[in-house]
Amino acid sequence: MRSTPVRLADVIPFSWVDGPGNRFVVFVQGCSFDCLACHNPETIAPSGPAARVSSTGELLEQIRVAEPYLSGVTVSGGEATGQWRFVRDLFAEVRADPQLARLTTYVDSNGHALPRVWDALLPVTDGFMIDLKALDPEVHRRLTGRGNELVLDSIRYLHGQGRLHEVRLLLVPGYNDSPDQLARTAAWLAALDPRLRVVVIGFRRHGVRPEHQHLPEATPELIEDARRALAAAGLGAVVTV
Repeated sequence: MRSTPVRLADVIPFSWVDGPGNRFVVFVQGCSFDCLACHNPETIAPSGPAARVSSTGELLEQIRVAEPYLSGVTVSGGEATGQWRFVRDLFAEVRADPQLARLTTYVDSNGHALPRVWDALLPVTDGFMIDLKALDPEVHRRLTGRGNELVLDSIRYLHGQGRLHEVRLLLVPGYNDSPDQLARTAAWLAALDPRLRVVVIGFRRHGVRPEHQHLPEATPELIEDARRALAAAGLGAVVTV
């Protein structure tokens, strides 16, 4: 067994919000985005005060302990694709282990990755959950510090491979919540696949860096407006959080 190292931010043995069912979640350290609305800003830098080096071998031992209560394993972040070799090797070991092979493997990602990264992960990954911060490239750059061309390409590519589990929309008032943006985002997603699962998440200040605590939180009315826009475009699997 190859024990691949990883810069680890945290581990949650049981989570119901990081993919289908009860999941063991690995949060890797380091992210290619610098999002204003990041709820885990301590995971953005390549290293952090709570980060440590771990390995696939160490994590597999922890997963085996929790296995009777799990549906699967998710790698999140930070940004999972920033350490894609670790993700590939961890998931390969999960699938090869007689005790763990029944567990599903999911990646939670910002989508900023090249096709070769997805190609390396596809053979060992059951589903990808991709964040779409904004359809408009300039709005996306204001929110994340980067453009969204790779993100949109990744959503299309993973959908074409039949592994796009869901697209997540984080609504940040004043940035990506205008009626025009919501309508265009809904139309883009519906054109891709009206059956696509879309999760609408309202921005909350909890965990956000002090310099961004002024950002307004998403109201229930805004979340409902987004749901209506998505439904009006023909999307039939919209979840609000």
